[in-house]
Amino acid sequence: MRNKRLIIIFITVAILLLVPIIAMQFTNEVNWTSIDFVVAGTVLLGTGLLIDLAIRKISKIKYRLAASAAILVALLLIWVELAVGIF
Repeated sequence: MRNKRLIIIFITVAILLLVPIIAMQFTNEVNWTSIDFVVAGTVLLGTGLLIDLAIRKISKIKYRLAASAAILVALLLIWVELAVGIF
């Protein structure tokens, strides 16, 4: 079961990283470098693995949801900071 989740996480990260690759083919508005893809992949993969860890280690559903929500909020804050530098 764990291997299935890891495969799903890796495939999801790959699909999410395909979005800017495809967008770069159609517009000049999206201009990512290889470093951008490495950072985005690392952040997305880390988020997926942390959520997987929370799901495996936390037994109560309320706490799982709270931990997953906190991890997703952290992802969004990091993503926004890297994109436009709000803080």
